[in-house]
Amino acid sequence: MGGLSKTIERLCEVSKNDYNNPYPYLQAWPRTLDPEQWFASPELISLYETPEYERLSDARKQRLSLYEAVNFFSLNIHGEKSLVEGLAKRLYEREKEEISPYLHHFLDEENKHMIYFAEFCIRYAGKIYPDKKVVFPRDYESGEEDFLFFAKVLIFEEIVDVYNVRMSMDETLAPVARQINALHHRDEARHLVFGRRLVTDLFHRYSPMWSAETLEGVRAYLKDYFVATWSEYYNPLVYQDAGLDDPWELREKAFRSPSGRRRRKKIAAGCVRYLLDNGILTEEPPL
Repeated sequence: MGGLSKTIERLCEVSKNDYNNPYPYLQAWPRTLDPEQWFASPELISLYETPEYERLSDARKQRLSLYEAVNFFSLNIHGEKSLVEGLAKRLYEREKEEISPYLHHFLDEENKHMIYFAEFCIRYAGKIYPDKKVVFPRDYESGEEDFLFFAKVLIFEEIVDVYNVRMSMDETLAPVARQINALHHRDEARHLVFGRRLVTDLFHRYSPMWSAETLEGVRAYLKDYFVATWSEYYNPLVYQDAGLDDPWELREKAFRSPSGRRRRKKIAAGCVRYLLDNGILTEEPPL
């Protein structure tokens, strides 16, 4: 991992200079929010461009956007809980001492992100949507578990960051929603640099040792992870809380809609291209 040294040093220095305290932001947030405003950009709402969405009034669309934001922030909470657990486990393990200095910053920043996300969800919606992912223990070949952990983190955060960037620049959003997206992106930009560099390093270091069956399984797993991650953006509990009829059927329609497929493919394009260009995947996942 010697090639990581300069990247680690640079990212640590930037994190030190950009150290952030979340609590002054929380203290400035309003106690309550008017639900008739935008909390998620319309084009990022899971039902966008479906017939069911087009039939909604502007007020209903805005109410839906609140729960879409709560779902998005809930996904980030659950993703970052798993990330924090995995990063802490890897601190100062053998062969990981080179990256451990940056893992401290990574952990600190992800903990702060959860503070923002959870405060918004609980203060303005009274809930955090539950985590639906289930992980089963299994055996791994050398380096496979670490590679899959960091590859999943990267895929999750690459998708999230596209949302963050777009919503941080959307002046129609409620200021608090826009601010959370901007604060998250500020740190995630560093995490993505680290993630791409490390995932490439791990893959090229360990994949030559894996059997053909393991390599095929790793690629299938990552493609399935794309699908599983995207499926959580279509949450029937969101539609139920927004007062929409037949939320589970609506979820299936939205996920299978041509507009939904186009949106997922476009948002994931940068991450998919990175994985293909580096030989990690050999074909696009079925988004």
